[in-house]
Amino acid sequence: MYSKQEASVIKKKFWTSFGQYMKPLPNSDGEITNWLNYKTGIKHLHFRMDAGNKQASVSIELKHPDTEMRQQYFEQFVQLKKILQESTGEEWIWEMQATDEDGNIISRIGITLEKATIFNTEDWPAIISFLKPRIIALDHFWSSVKYGFE
Repeated sequence: MYSKQEASVIKKKFWTSFGQYMKPLPNSDGEITNWLNYKTGIKHLHFRMDAGNKQASVSIELKHPDTEMRQQYFEQFVQLKKILQESTGEEWIWEMQATDEDGNIISRIGITLEKATIFNTEDWPAIISFLKPRIIALDHFWSSVKYGFE
């Protein structure tokens, strides 16, 4: 078991390593991007990568405080489901109503790698191999559909 401070150091080390690994890769538009803090350009619409003590995940999170607007965005994504699936090559989990880490109601579309922990450096290659192609695929998907959300 790690203290909060030790856990924080390990997480920072992992995300710094992952960020350095991804840094030389341009996005789908050929531009330099901050993969760890991916900017969708749409308020309340986020691409998230997470790694914890049991799993890693990549997701699209819709955090609009207005329920109707959040549902509207979610429905737009539902209409684009086939394009997302073609971009990622896999089926993601679609949740119209989910809860974020702060207890807020959000909508989420994502995929999870089970039984991988950021606290075991031997799992880091598997976590990176999970995150990298999915965030790149998500960027490719977003590059082709983002204009429909503006």
